[in-house]
Amino acid sequence: MPSQKLFQRPIARRELWLLVAVLVLDSSGCDSKLKKSVEQAKRHADLAAQAVQTDVDEIRKGLPEGAKQLALLYQRNVLPQDDLPSVREALERARNKVQDLRVAKSTFFALADDKGTILRNDQEQDSMAGKSLLGPFPELKKAIAGSYAETHGSMAEAVAVRGRPDGQWVAAQPIAVAGTVRGVYVTGWSWSAYAYRLENAVRTAVRSEVGPAGKEPLVYVYVLVDGQAHGAPISPEVNAKAISDLQPLAKITGDAPFTAELEITGRSFGLAVRKTPMLGPGTGVAVLRSET
Repeated sequence: MPSQKLFQRPIARRELWLLVAVLVLDSSGCDSKLKKSVEQAKRHADLAAQAVQTDVDEIRKGLPEGAKQLALLYQRNVLPQDDLPSVREALERARNKVQDLRVAKSTFFALADDKGTILRNDQEQDSMAGKSLLGPFPELKKAIAGSYAETHGSMAEAVAVRGRPDGQWVAAQPIAVAGTVRGVYVTGWSWSAYAYRLENAVRTAVRSEVGPAGKEPLVYVYVLVDGQAHGAPISPEVNAKAISDLQPLAKITGDAPFTAELEITGRSFGLAVRKTPMLGPGTGVAVLRSET
């Protein structure tokens, strides 16, 4: 039987150096991956911010044109509020006739009266009908007064996820007939649904870069609004909390994005955050990336 001393001998100097070298190589490999995650997250955040600008521009150009289509509803003998099926048809027709609206990322389009009460939206199940826009979105008074308006708030009937906070970005265009505002054309998207849209855009770009044989990283996109991070409906809330706790928008100065290295539930992530002034003050996009 071998002597127990054979298993208790000191590690030779050469073996010790080999062990240290292996540990250093492993550590440097992890550091290299994390640095890559941060750098790539910065690029993804730029891509997401550019997508936001494109999406907002589509609404800004398309909504006034769509309002012209809806003005036809007020040139009939029947008032829109007395013929709601025709209102839904007109909403669909207005979107189909205007290219910018046809490709818009909105989760709803709606018609409201000149008091701000929603008559009908374009969804089959309309839980927004009869609700006032002005409670959750007081800035939309500008549209009733005759000016295009954008704002964000939270309307329970327009959320896209249950069991956690959600809100919406909305835009409204007055519908004028003979110089008088008769109604308001409204559209918007929920933050969780929009985070899902941006996440898909970033992941599509990533897949095209790594190719079919490449190793795809783990990527999440969150929309930041007033200190709260909103992710896609199936995104981990623990990620959103980690981002929110950092309050990254408050730390951005100049044009440079905010970046950080994070560990969330045992996984290392690179984080990059960009402001999105086109969505209003206090908003931004955050990208988490982890190499797999």
